[in-house]
Formats: sequence, structure tokens, C-alpha cells
Amino acid sequence: MNKATSTGHPKGLYTLFATEFWERFSYYGMRGFFVLYLTATLMNGGFGLEKTGAYEIYGIFTALVYVTPILGGILADKLIGQRKSIYIGALLMALGQFTMAASVRYGLGELVTARQLSLYLGLGLLIIGNGFFKPNISTMVGGLYSSDDPNKDGGFTIFYMGINLGAFVTNFVGGSLAENVGWEYGFIAAGVGMIASTIWFFFRETSIVSGETGHAVGMAPKDDPASKFKLNQKDWMQILVYVGVLAVITYATVWALVNVDADIINTIVQIIAAGGIGYLAITIFQNTSGGTEWSRVGVILALAVFNVIFWSGFEQAGTSFNTFANEYTERALVNLGFSASILGSLSDSINSIFNSEVDLASAKIPASWFQSINAVFIIILAPIFTIMWTRLSEAKLNPRTPVKFALSLVFLGVGFGIMALANDTYTESKMLISPLWLVMVYFFHTVGELFMSPIGLSMITKLSPAKIVSVMMGLWMGSIALGNYLAAQMTAISQSYGFDTFYFITVYALIAAAVAFAVSPILNKMMKGIH
Repeated sequence: MNKATSTGHPKGLYTLFATEFWERFSYYGMRGFFVLYLTATLMNGGFGLEKTGAYEIYGIFTALVYVTPILGGILADKLIGQRKSIYIGALLMALGQFTMAASVRYGLGELVTARQLSLYLGLGLLIIGNGFFKPNISTMVGGLYSSDDPNKDGGFTIFYMGINLGAFVTNFVGGSLAENVGWEYGFIAAGVGMIASTIWFFFRETSIVSGETGHAVGMAPKDDPASKFKLNQKDWMQILVYVGVLAVITYATVWALVNVDADIINTIVQIIAAGGIGYLAITIFQNTSGGTEWSRVGVILALAVFNVIFWSGFEQAGTSFNTFANEYTERALVNLGFSASILGSLSDSINSIFNSEVDLASAKIPASWFQSINAVFIIILAPIFTIMWTRLSEAKLNPRTPVKFALSLVFLGVGFGIMALANDTYTESKMLISPLWLVMVYFFHTVGELFMSPIGLSMITKLSPAKIVSVMMGLWMGSIALGNYLAAQMTAISQSYGFDTFYFITVYALIAAAVAFAVSPILNKMMKGIH
């Protein structure tokens, strides 16, 4: 039974596409204004935060949402399967977004601790939920195809469009609500997106089957994928137990973070981290056999290094790029070429219809909207890349994965070179710069992302030992986590050496690209025939 559409891709791809759309609507909506929320409401307001402190919280959060997929991947592979993991993650993330909204409602002063607890609890639920959701939905996409299906890279690129459609739409909804109405409404919009993701997945679950065998994808190890296409009442009881237990554990952990001595917490974290790395290493060792599998695992580990470097630059979008858009970029509509008289007329029309007091003549583009530029370019370019990979494969000219990674780092470096020039322009003139600078930067970074991210996801499903695909996907997410954490520290790192951040990243990205090109012939051989 072949559940394929006229495009040659399984029907389940489009179910997972839409599920990921709403999940990314939730995540990127919150991510787009999170640093702005921290700097606007928490700097010197009871938390004692400066801008670098806000970056640090953001960096720790975005790093941990890529660490927890290791746990989520292990539990899915060994115990509960990918489908249950997605439901568990979705429900926890919905709770997290609504808890974040509640944190805004707490005042400062006597309620600082309560607000901290609510804020960190919301972040904790998002981190744990993402750990169950993110690696397993990507693994399910891979499960729709055979390992040698030439449509696999194209399928992951289409899936990647779902990610970016959600990221594109959300900043116009969640970002606008957060910046113009109230921060809590941005979090509420993100929570509603997560509920929509869960509902869609529930009603479309039976379409997620292998295009090759017709068997259900993502069931628990003990389930019969040939006969069980949808979760039953017993499965749902297990899901709700997981959600409840994990929510309690998250609350207890966050309470400890707020109330227990920091040195004790650091020691516990270090022990857990060491144990997690050790368990991951043992799991890989026990489930990898033969020279071919070990050679391919070696490729994954080598490419993970370049993945760290890429994301340590790319994720400046949520920190330094976000504040650059907010503080140094011209966002007033009248100063961007829009007619004041036309804006005034539109304001009068809107006010007469809705009995409001809108004044478009003095309006500014919300800074969080700039986070959607990357998504727009993904939506435009992803279909082009999908066709390009197919045509190059037919002509036997498709670059191998290590070369694609090297090219991604070249585009990253070029983008940061442009950003460095934009920063110099502002520094010299002390005048707000054109938004087109950021548009150009995001264009080059998006091209680099398309050479790196969907290709990396596809590569994991091709090269990983069959028994631990989700674990290896979790490992890959861990490399992104390290990149996210380094991104938040990049300003401090570069300044400690006396370098401008944007020039610093330009140079080290291009050096990394040169190294990637140099080692690509070796990595190509180690892939043992996998493209």
C-alpha cells in the first residue's frame, strides 16, 4: 500500500508539515519577542537584568530546547514511540506558553519571586515539551521514506517549509499582540497555536504511514505497525500520566532553581550532564556495529562540529539582530517612504469602523516582524532548492553533504560581513539605518540555512544505525543547542578579544568553511555510499 500523492511524497508528509507549522507558530512567536520582553520589562525591574543578562536567559533557554530532545529521542526509541512523544510534547508546550502568559500578570516588588517562579516554570515546560516533540516529528518524516529514496531530501525541504510558514505568520500575530497590546497576549497566541497543532495531529494521525510498506510510522517498539494506525484509550492514559508527572518534576526543579543555593544547583546540573553524556555514549556504542556503521557515525560527529559553528552565528537573529532592529533600525512608517496623508486617511477609516484610536502616521514596524524575513526567504527559496536537488541528482551533480555544509558556512560569513558594514554605518552616522541591511543579511543566512538544516536532518536519518535514529537525532539537536548557547555568549567572547562581534563571526565562519571544504573528500568516503 503506497500512501503517496501526485508529487511523489507520502500523504503523511503533509500531515506532519501542518503539525509542525502550528508548533513552530507557537515556538517562533514566543522566540520573536522574548528578548524584547525581557529587556523591556525585567531590566532593573526586580530581576536586576542588563541586556547581556537577557541574552543569557535567552541563550540558556534556546540551548536547552535542543538538549532535551536527547532524552525525548531515547524514550521514543526504547519505550513510547514517536507518536505518543509528539502528544506529550505538544501538551507540555501548551501549558508552558499559558504559564508564561501568567508570569506577565505578576507585579514586581513583593511578587518578584512568584514572577520568577512562573516565568521559569513556563520556560521549563517549553524546554521539556520541545524535547519530546522536536526530534520525533523529524524522525517520523524520515520514516515515511526508504533510506535510498531520492525524494527524501526534497521531503525534508518541504517539511522545512512548514517550519518557516509557521515562523512567518506568527510574528505578525504574536509579535504584534505582544509589542502593541500586551506581552501576555503574545504568549497566549503561542499557546493557542500549540493547541491547534495537537488537534490537527489527532485528526490526521492515520495518514502517517510509510510510503514504501504502508505500515504506521512512529508507533511504540512493542506495537504492530501493520495493524495499529491510531493510538487508543490506553495509549492516551499513558500520555496524560507522562504529562502530569513531567509537569510536577518541572515545577519541583524550577522551585529549586529559585530557592536553593546556586552552587548546589550547579553541582547537580554537572552530575546530570555528565550522566547524560555518558548514557548517550554507551547507547551509541551498544547499538553501533561494523566498520560501515562506525564510519557513518564518525561523519555525523564531524558534521556536528560545523553545525555548532553555523548556529552560533545564525542564532544572533534572536539576540543581537533583534535588539539591532529595535534600537538602530528605522521602523517609522513615515520615514520609510509611506505617505503621511495616506496613513492619516487609513487611520481615520479604521477608527470610524472600529471606534478605535489608531494613528498609523506615528506607527512603527514592530521589531519582532524582522524575525519573519528569514521565514519569507525560506518559503520562496525552499521549493527552488527542492527542484534544484532533484535536477542535480538526475544529472549526478548533486554535491555531497559535507560540501553543502561548507557552502552554508560561506553564506553565513558573507551575511555577517554585511551586518558588520551595517553596524559601521550606524556608528559613523548615528542615524537609524535602512531595514534593507537586515533584509540582505537574512537572505544570505537563509541560503546558508537551506544548505545546512534540512540536509542535516535528512543526513541523520540516512547515516544513523537503525536502532537509534531518534537518539542520533537528539544528538544532532544537542549540537544545535551548543550553537545556540554560544550565540548568546558571542558578544562577550568577541569583546574579550577586543573584536567587533559581527567581524569576529565573519572571520571564524569563513575559516570554518575552508576547513569543511578541505575535509569533505575524507568525509565523503566515510559515508560509505550514502549521498
